[in-house]
Amino acid sequence: MDDQNIPDPDLLFSSEDEKTFGSESELPSLPLPDLHHTLQRYLESVKPHVTDEEYRQTEFIVQQFASGVGKELHKKLAEKARNERNWLEKLWEEKRYLESDIPLAPFMNLIGLGPYYHHYWTPKTGTQLERAGILLHYDTKFWQFIRREKLKAEVDNKGRKLCMNQFRRAFSTCRIPGIFRDQLISHFKTESEGPTPLHAVVLYKGRFFCFDIVDENEEPLRPPEIQHQLTLIKDLCEREPPGIGLGALTGETRKKWAEVRRRLSALHPENFYNLKKIETSIFTITLDDFEPKDNSEAFTYTGGGANPRDRWFDKCVNHVFYKNGICACICDHAPFDGMVMVTGFYYIDINIKRSKGKWQGSMEIRNLAKPTELKFHVDSVVMEAILAAEKFFLANAGNLSCTIFKYTKYGKKKLRRCRYHPDTHVQLALQYAYYKTHHKPAPVHEPATTRRFYHGRTETLRSCTMEAVEFCRVMCSANASIQEQKFAYIKAANKHNKLMEEAKKLRGCDRHLLGLATIADELGIQRPLLFQDKSFTKSGGGGNFELFTSFIGYTPVFGGVGAMTKDGYGCFYHMEDNYIEMAVTTWRTSNIANSEKFAQVIQECLDHLDRLLLTDTPLTAKL
Repeated sequence: MDDQNIPDPDLLFSSEDEKTFGSESELPSLPLPDLHHTLQRYLESVKPHVTDEEYRQTEFIVQQFASGVGKELHKKLAEKARNERNWLEKLWEEKRYLESDIPLAPFMNLIGLGPYYHHYWTPKTGTQLERAGILLHYDTKFWQFIRREKLKAEVDNKGRKLCMNQFRRAFSTCRIPGIFRDQLISHFKTESEGPTPLHAVVLYKGRFFCFDIVDENEEPLRPPEIQHQLTLIKDLCEREPPGIGLGALTGETRKKWAEVRRRLSALHPENFYNLKKIETSIFTITLDDFEPKDNSEAFTYTGGGANPRDRWFDKCVNHVFYKNGICACICDHAPFDGMVMVTGFYYIDINIKRSKGKWQGSMEIRNLAKPTELKFHVDSVVMEAILAAEKFFLANAGNLSCTIFKYTKYGKKKLRRCRYHPDTHVQLALQYAYYKTHHKPAPVHEPATTRRFYHGRTETLRSCTMEAVEFCRVMCSANASIQEQKFAYIKAANKHNKLMEEAKKLRGCDRHLLGLATIADELGIQRPLLFQDKSFTKSGGGGNFELFTSFIGYTPVFGGVGAMTKDGYGCFYHMEDNYIEMAVTTWRTSNIANSEKFAQVIQECLDHLDRLLLTDTPLTAKL
């Protein structure tokens, strides 16, 4: 987008003609896939990762499953699907997120970095609170769009309406830890539904403060007003001793945090009230005295190396503002997928570009109520738990490694011009890089949106196919001709594109298999052999995808999460016309995976594909 001709973002993102959630009831119900098709796609995804003998054994297990217990489980699931608009919604939320005891940070949370770093908001000490005021003003305007149901409903590339339900949980949503299962509670309401929380909570130096982020007419406070409130908080905290750092508890295992939270609530009525204030807040705000030197360090520090005392990892959105003006956020993945974060932060980014990074409106600061401190009453048990949680978190957090690179030799524009699908191109480059590094294919996870359906979220596209493996083999062969390499690319790309279209219709295999496994659990029967077979794990099942990837879109907004497995990689990327930017994550305990080295190999593979496909007239892969 040309900085000299930026349209009004309010016109781009809002609509007076239709309500944000007005078309929800018209969306088709989520379909239940055909069992035969699911098992066929599963077998195809297994083949690249097993021997011929292992494949024959898995094929036999699948055949037995299809004609026996699988058939019965599918019938039970079909009964459920007939009575629900989305048979997967609750099941996915609980099994994927809420029943896990794994700490949210650094293992589960989404980490987002503000794209403003690349233009008007380069690192500059002394800009922290000014920038926080501007960003929070625009994020609250985005909240207002949803509150008034004026956020424009999104459509896919064919103009079909997409489900907007996830935006309901973009604000005032919190994950409450449980002994056996967490709860996801949203307090947000649209204007037609009634009153909604209007406050934000600030964390700084181990203390909590609360103030309304809108005025009496529910208009967002002006940036100078938000800056003023944050200045009051910061000045007070810098004059006085630090607080107890209760936020560290949210970095514990979920069960341990649930136990401490229960004790904390019972200790004093104010504790219950304060926890509810945090839980219901529109978002939480962290002021951090750290100064990241670049995006890689900001990503790693936000998701891992940070002081956990000033984080509240349970919130749907926790904004983080560093001392040198770098802005980031941590989001709980359970309430929504990454596209919610992308849309909101893209709106903010366009506003910041349009105003050249400065507030252009009134500088008046009205007579506002001062922020109030949320003071907790604790005992020795809670204090010991905070210290233990901090130690536990830092041990985990120090394990996260991230390397971010911006590849500028080509991007969406050149790929489109040469009639290659940009996302497919990067997916094949990633598999090529993995094969080149490890001399074997990796099970690959890429999410495909199912938002064309009622309350749809994602399906897993298992993008490592036999065609992709052959492409990797040919690319690594010294004897393969250029023509052979091009044909291998086209064949792999076409297969990927076909599977992506299927996955958008929930015709992959992972969500259906999860449903069948859950039905078995509910019936109290042993999980079928299909789920115990080594091929299930080798192909990525049960959270074992060695390449955990996601395409974040064609905007400047950017983020990611940690790798899914101990020796795997997380690869999260976005692109615009002339660049591809990617965050590569690994775990430092791995003796196999290294984020910096893998990032370098990915760029080498993108270079190779440039020489192969983009310098001459290419063969055509269907878009």
